[in-house]
Amino acid sequence: MDKRKTKKEIVKMLLNVDLLEQDEEELLDLLIDQPIAIDVDKQEEQKMTFGDRVADKISAIAGSWGFILMFIIFLLGWIILNTVILADKDQIDPYPFILLNLVLSCIAALQAPIIMMSQNRQAEKDSLRNQNDYRTDLKSELILESLHDDLDKISKNQKRILRLLESEKENEK
Repeated sequence: MDKRKTKKEIVKMLLNVDLLEQDEEELLDLLIDQPIAIDVDKQEEQKMTFGDRVADKISAIAGSWGFILMFIIFLLGWIILNTVILADKDQIDPYPFILLNLVLSCIAALQAPIIMMSQNRQAEKDSLRNQNDYRTDLKSELILESLHDDLDKISKNQKRILRLLESEKENEK
């Protein structure tokens, strides 16, 4: 059994419209006239909540070299402050830096789910983009198939006309 969809089913799926009894030419004209591509970024931006925007900003900052370098400077500063500068005085966090460990654990516990939320949203956006690309490709394929059929018809008609012209030439002789 051939499970390929008909052109009518594909056009119906692409346009999300119930189609009446229409011939293939009308379907293709309808498909050509209707844009099916969407701006995924714009559509996703309209649905974003305040929390989504904050998660994206935090992910953008936490995933940058600037953040990594600043964090390394903070860690080195903390260690130097507690081992060299405050060595003779009451240290804020003496070696083995238990307070620093607690701060780092808290940052990691908060940062990981925020980054994952941002990645999940990006994955949804990529999925929408893939669906949009598929629909656009399917539309292009249908239109190209129609053009190919039309070119075949034109070619056959040209050959038929040439044969008729040649037969008329022979009949004139």
